[in-house]
Amino acid sequence: MKKLFSTKWFIVLAVSLALVAGVVLSFIPNSPIAFLKKPVSAIVSPVQAFVMNSGNVISDFWAALTDGMAIREENENLKDQIADLRYQLTQNEEAAIRYEELKDAFHIRDTFSNYDIYGAQVLSREADEWFSVIRVGAGSNDGIDAQSMEAFPVLDVEMNLVGRVIEVGSSDSMVLPLLHEGFSVACKVNVVNGATMLVSGDASLKNDGLCLVTRIESGTVIEPGTEIVTSGEGGLFPEGIPVGTIVDVDYSNPLAITATLKPNSDIGDIEDVFVMIPYQTEEEEASDETEVTENAG
Repeated sequence: MKKLFSTKWFIVLAVSLALVAGVVLSFIPNSPIAFLKKPVSAIVSPVQAFVMNSGNVISDFWAALTDGMAIREENENLKDQIADLRYQLTQNEEAAIRYEELKDAFHIRDTFSNYDIYGAQVLSREADEWFSVIRVGAGSNDGIDAQSMEAFPVLDVEMNLVGRVIEVGSSDSMVLPLLHEGFSVACKVNVVNGATMLVSGDASLKNDGLCLVTRIESGTVIEPGTEIVTSGEGGLFPEGIPVGTIVDVDYSNPLAITATLKPNSDIGDIEDVFVMIPYQTEEEEASDETEVTENAG
């Protein structure tokens, strides 16, 4: 019998029965257990309330943390979407502007109907943009005939003179801008029978973005702001291409009047240019082929 009372199963059963009896007695009015329960409840209830409140605080904190992380991730995604939309908008605006510029450039073909017009994008500029050669994206594969090349004029979208082609590759060409010391073009005042002159690049003026004007007819009076266009003399450039405006004139030597000219075209800003190639008649084409054959022989 003593062995039975000492077993752990007996102890567990006894404790369980005592707890059940205590619970039953606690519900009986005026029970001694009810009186003992009050001081215990006074101690346990605050602890229980603290534990519950702590659990609620931790739960609320965790919920706020996870919600904050989700909101932050959503904000980052929205920022990326906004950046993409802004980029697309900028690209669309640039495309629209470029379309309008190219559309306006069709008047070049109408004005110079005896020329083939080849559009090309500016691919690269040297560090001193205005003065070194410019590489454009049109070459012999695009129809620019290097064999017959003498001096193909290059214009911007507003039909202003940019320079001339000096070298043609298979897919690109090199353009000499009009501020370069090696560039010159016969010009005149933009009026009927306007005074003729020669516009050239000049080492002392190029840093100011200006060209030198020489060979001005004796007795000619030119005011600052006068518009200058190509004269067509020499046959290399057609007549009437806008070149620039006169900045000032030096009359100190009446026999050698000089002036400075500001080009119309801003090479630093242009993205597209147009190469002008004159039409060739069948006789001219045959003559060129004969010359090429003779040179090869």
